Amino acid sequence: MSAKLLPILLLAIGVAAGAGAGIFLKPDPESPGTDTSHAPDAAHPDHSEQASPQEDPTEIVKLNNQFVIPVVDKNMISALVVMSLSVETGVGRSAEVYDREPKLRDVFLQALFDHANMGGFDGAFTQARNMDVLRSALLDVATDVLGDAVLGVLITEIARQDV
Repeated sequence: MSAKLLPILLLAIGVAAGAGAGIFLKPDPESPGTDTSHAPDAAHPDHSEQASPQEDPTEIVKLNNQFVIPVVDKNMISALVVMSLSVETGVGRSAEVYDREPKLRDVFLQALFDHANMGGFDGAFTQARNMDVLRSALLDVATDVLGDAVLGVLITEIARQDV
């Protein structure tokens, strides 16, 4: 009898602990009219003169399909990496990305295959250093295709499935 009650008891304790943690960690609601993010800094009275110029607005263009990259080990596919990419571009330039998408997908795939062949998807492949190397390679090939239309490449989803 107690063997049947134990899972129910553990579930109830887990739900209660989760609810308690959610209530405890809930952010305080901000009061209206207390936004001080635009107030000048008291330590820097001439804050408005030192403000950096605003960056140009950008658009994020999500590429239509995911990329599937095989990870080969000893002439056998040992894993598959599935990835979604987006391209950051200036406002009004998303049509350029969509017009060149087939060529862009081709160079992205080649860069991803090269990254996989160099062991980039082995081990802890999501470490910041590895992701920076991958983003840099993707940005380089995207710039070759789109020129100054591309401002960055975003890795929006990544998953590895061992075979």
